[in-house]
Amino acid sequence: MTVERTIRPRGPYSLALSGRRASDPTRRFGNGVLTCLLAGGERAGAHQRPDGALVLHAESEAGIDQLCFVLGVDDDHTPFLERFRDDELLAGPIRHLRGLRPIRTATVTHALLRAIVSQLITSREARSIEWRLLHATTERVDRLVAPPLPHHFARFAPAQLQRFDVPARKATALVRICRTFDPERLRRLPADAAAARLERERGIGPYSVGMVWTQGLGRYDRGIVGDLGLLKICSAIEGRWVEPEDTARILARYGEWAGLACVYLMAGAARGMVPLKLSPPEVRRERIRARYAA
Repeated sequence: MTVERTIRPRGPYSLALSGRRASDPTRRFGNGVLTCLLAGGERAGAHQRPDGALVLHAESEAGIDQLCFVLGVDDDHTPFLERFRDDELLAGPIRHLRGLRPIRTATVTHALLRAIVSQLITSREARSIEWRLLHATTERVDRLVAPPLPHHFARFAPAQLQRFDVPARKATALVRICRTFDPERLRRLPADAAAARLERERGIGPYSVGMVWTQGLGRYDRGIVGDLGLLKICSAIEGRWVEPEDTARILARYGEWAGLACVYLMAGAARGMVPLKLSPPEVRRERIRARYAA
């Protein structure tokens, strides 16, 4: 049985902008249509009508509700847009990308996987590892694979995950966390308790918490501090190679919207909407210079 529901997102929302780079092994976005698998492998999808309404479909009413969370349709970010529309860094992205919201992972475990394996490597390398790992550990449904849950990784020894180019330290952290507690419970905990639980784990720092926070829990109040892409953008903004604590300082100005500001900053910089002092080749030179000076 297929359940269909037409909804109007709260506040500005563009599926075309939000889904542009959302494709991964569990979902595909193309020609204005998002096709995805939810927790447990339930099929779902969405497209946006010209009048802005979203047409959602899934195999159950619970699936529709889960899809609403993945899309972030109920989290109106109008206060963010109004508060920072004249910000020196975000004015351009807000003017042109105001319907952008981050697409979330269907499971917290999926966000945790990304948070661990993508530390200090390029997004291309991280996507490659994610693709190989998910195809080897979760169930295939047509051309997609089901979003991971803790048992998908807990049943492996860390050494087995290293076959998919997951470094030993990261593989150990992922397996240990999935064996000792259920990351899915984090959605039911108060924010401070969820953060404290994550930060107790070896291998989990501000970057990983920010990734789980934004993509897994759907919260906007923690930025992805130390993200390699963000480091490069902040270096271009500052005119020198920066350290992770510098990215935290830049995002701190956005307070409870730091996570969403991070999303807009990175999307805007990729489109030439953020004022930068350095070009990508100059950022690379500054990074090399800083490395040899250390």
